[in-house]
Amino acid sequence: MSRAFVFPGQGAQVIGMGKALADAYPASKAVFEEVDDALGQKLSTLIWEGEQDELTLTANAQPALMATSIAALRALEAEGYAVTDAAYVAGHSLGEYSALCAAGSLSLADTARLLRVRGDAMQSAVPVGVGAMAAILGLDFEAASKVAAEAAQGEVCQAANDNDPSQVVISGDKAAVERATVLAKEAGAKRAVMLPVSAPFHCALMQPAADAMDAALAGVEIKAPVVPLVANVRAEAVSDPALIRELLVEQVTGSVRWRESVAWMAGQGVDEVWEIGAGKALSGMIRRIAKEVTCRAVGTPEDIAALKG
Repeated sequence: MSRAFVFPGQGAQVIGMGKALADAYPASKAVFEEVDDALGQKLSTLIWEGEQDELTLTANAQPALMATSIAALRALEAEGYAVTDAAYVAGHSLGEYSALCAAGSLSLADTARLLRVRGDAMQSAVPVGVGAMAAILGLDFEAASKVAAEAAQGEVCQAANDNDPSQVVISGDKAAVERATVLAKEAGAKRAVMLPVSAPFHCALMQPAADAMDAALAGVEIKAPVVPLVANVRAEAVSDPALIRELLVEQVTGSVRWRESVAWMAGQGVDEVWEIGAGKALSGMIRRIAKEVTCRAVGTPEDIAALKG
């Protein structure tokens, strides 16, 4: 059996995530404490007792989801599992940082600080209300990309997330994205839904955030991961630290090639995926991409106990 560990992106955040892990495993609790120290903020209090609206702010959601993922990984390690049990690691958007932290490429404190910079930079790159994102259901990546290009009309509109064979997220200027939702339905999409996001991620409008990440990453040590990373913008495995640094910058404006990444791993013989952290969104996508791959969500002590069953 060949296994991959994957790490969720924004949207999976929920108040209370990781609390049961921190209560059950000292190593998990230590993760939240280290992230709090790195950020100079009681992020753990917000995650466990705060308001969903505040947790959902990009600058909070990104380090919070990473902390929950690494807390789940530490609990797994306490039970005798290791990241080196996996053939590959991968993450969806910000989850790529969780994957790199899990594989020892980035330190936990550096990862938390980088994600705070990333969240702040992505939020401030575009004034609120100027950009938008929409999910196109029932069109493949090629068809959705064509719709986005047609809707642009001189503005930015591009396919941002290739999530699975029937779900593509587009991103860009609000008016262009709204035009794309109409064109998508005309092109045969089952649904085209504007998403409740605060910024248009993974498109050219994010260039100021990419510049900010370039500067932030320049001051951080990146080691070769102990397990190869299947990178969002390449949809194949990478291990070279200099290349990883480049791809993390490129990822801010580039498409998240999740469908291709999963298909690539399946093509390398991966037949089991563990989704480490909050939620089960990636497991749903993976089942639609590669039906032969089994998925397990690992985000609570009960999930970890079930592994032993």
